[in-house]
Amino acid sequence: MKTAMIKIGLAALLCTSAAFGAFAEEFTKGVINKVDAKAKKVTIKHEDLKNLDMPAMTMVFRVEDPALIEKLKEGANVEFVAERVNGKLTVTNVK
Repeated sequence: MKTAMIKIGLAALLCTSAAFGAFAEEFTKGVINKVDAKAKKVTIKHEDLKNLDMPAMTMVFRVEDPALIEKLKEGANVEFVAERVNGKLTVTNVK
């Protein structure tokens, strides 16, 4: 009986951790160098991208969401979330 309770408790803990991880977006600071709305791309000079294990640098990201790309302005300081989406580095959120 104790083993079953431990397994249930462990399963609940793992589910809670997975759910928290899915919602815990890590924002990174950066400056927008260029916005190419037609190509759905943005160039950002950014701090370390810890979730992607990347050092600070300037690089091009995809932006799939048209509403999101409209918010981006060259020269703006931003905080953003970048993730691998279908193998491509993609900005998924900006504040």
